[in-house]
Amino acid sequence: MKMTTTLVLTLVIIGLLAGFLSGLIGVGGGIIMVPMFILFLGFTQHQAQGLSLAVLLPPVTFLAVYNYHQAGVIDWRYALIVSVIFIIGGFIGSKVALALDQQTLKKVFGGILLLISIKLILGK
Repeated sequence: MKMTTTLVLTLVIIGLLAGFLSGLIGVGGGIIMVPMFILFLGFTQHQAQGLSLAVLLPPVTFLAVYNYHQAGVIDWRYALIVSVIFIIGGFIGSKVALALDQQTLKKVFGGILLLISIKLILGK
């Protein structure tokens, strides 16, 4: 894909929105960026998921985490445990995702988003 002004602007808007929502409600990658990469840039599910993960590679949430740390709401023991296991789960999950065909992967992704949405809407 050729790097055009429109493409760069779209990427900036996606990054800004995902970053804002990440800091605001703790979401960004899968829930915001992946669908936007597919809808607005025409990426495949695999491309969108790969790019979303690549964006998270550098410490993009450092400043947002700093704010939560300053407020005293992060238990760093829990964060360490989850982050170590997250690395292992991410490795295994990426292997599974790449082995699935495009349609199956989209259905799995959509199904998970739907289940989370229903739980959040109907939950206490």
